[in-house]
Amino acid sequence: MQVRDVPVLGTSAGADAGLRLLLRTLRALAVLIIVGATAALVLDHSTGRVGHEPMLMTMVAVSLGAAVALHGLVLGRPLTRPHVGIAAVGLLLGLIAGVTGHPAAAWIFLALAAVIAVRPTGSTAQPGALPTVSSLIDGTPGDPLAPFAMTAGKSYVFSADAKAALAYRTLAGFAVVSGDPIGDRASYREVVANFVALCQARGWRILVLGASAHRLGLWHSGAVAGPRLRALPIGRDVVVDVDRFNMVGRAKRNLRQAVQRTHNAGISTEVVAEGDVDDALRAELLEVMRSSHKAVGAERGFSMMLGCALSGRYPGVWLIIARDRAGQIQGFHRYASAGNGTDLSLDLPWRRSGAPNGVDERLTVDMIEWANTHGAQRVSLAFAPFPDLFGGHRSSEVGVQALRALAHAGDRLIKLESLYRYLRKFDAMSEQRYVLFPLVDIVPTLLVLVTLEFAPRRPPADVPR
Repeated sequence: MQVRDVPVLGTSAGADAGLRLLLRTLRALAVLIIVGATAALVLDHSTGRVGHEPMLMTMVAVSLGAAVALHGLVLGRPLTRPHVGIAAVGLLLGLIAGVTGHPAAAWIFLALAAVIAVRPTGSTAQPGALPTVSSLIDGTPGDPLAPFAMTAGKSYVFSADAKAALAYRTLAGFAVVSGDPIGDRASYREVVANFVALCQARGWRILVLGASAHRLGLWHSGAVAGPRLRALPIGRDVVVDVDRFNMVGRAKRNLRQAVQRTHNAGISTEVVAEGDVDDALRAELLEVMRSSHKAVGAERGFSMMLGCALSGRYPGVWLIIARDRAGQIQGFHRYASAGNGTDLSLDLPWRRSGAPNGVDERLTVDMIEWANTHGAQRVSLAFAPFPDLFGGHRSSEVGVQALRALAHAGDRLIKLESLYRYLRKFDAMSEQRYVLFPLVDIVPTLLVLVTLEFAPRRPPADVPR
């Protein structure tokens, strides 16, 4: 996989650059003092020298607090009144601990006060923006991830005319963008510039999850200096062109056989709008969800999952439902639309435990046929993460095999190879997607992204559980 450099937009005027240089110098000095004092402590301990420990430990504590505070200021994190107030309380407790003869507690309070003072602020979810965001999604054809901008918990940055927007969430001082901007393409650069300005004002570091190849240029500006992002390919969209789809040929044999098995088993399908689901049907569907062994109450996902299933919260959401001869629901898929119905994107499939083999394939094929007769042009089946690990021409290489084994270690969260083998049946691998991140933050980036995608999150309070 090739890693590409992309400079992020920034505003580093001369005065700001001089101040940042000063702060970085002071931070480096604090780190040197920490290292020197710690080395002296170790040396005194090994040689049996006594008498210097209190002074050296004080130097370590003060320098650690200073380094933490300076690092926050280098990142541009604002000193808010609540943070400063809580930090002041920490300093006061530290002074009290020191005066009463508890130096260790005093040093701990000092370090905590510095951490709290520059603790990153978070974003606030904007559920009230849903109607505007939904309208922009309707004006965004050809982007399989566009509908997932509606996912609950996200915040938005809009262009001045509100004709384009960008969805994001914050975690641990990172502002993570969800896919590409939505709405009027002519306003995308303005939206990105507004977002970068917001991140600089809040001291957030920027990550982008799911950027498409033809939108990487939005995060590039050769005329403006700034921290560099790396673009790492993470997988491909899987998009079926409904006009061209067929099940003819040897490559589609497994798909044909799977679909035929469901016809032999008496499976039938129907498509309904999620907003039209009544209480009786909702109860049936919930029973399937519980039978599927997937968590129903706790939602997961960030850039490629919608959430709030069966709530009717989101416009343009469709369900395709499979029933057996007895009328019992065996599975259903949920799709969200974009581009005024020209694009459908699979959110999640649900399948009853013990359902006939081929139900998922049948639901997908029938949804493609339904889309073709209802004005849709494309159906996105899912996202294929790291397909080269499982089917590329390099899949037999030792390094790729090692990465594949690592991928299987996460099968409890998501079975990547099973997903790839299912998607391969449709022969619809499409555009590459990327994650953009600062190379220096590669470890926290991984932790933040894994947390956003896989950690359970509560559904909105107004959604029935």
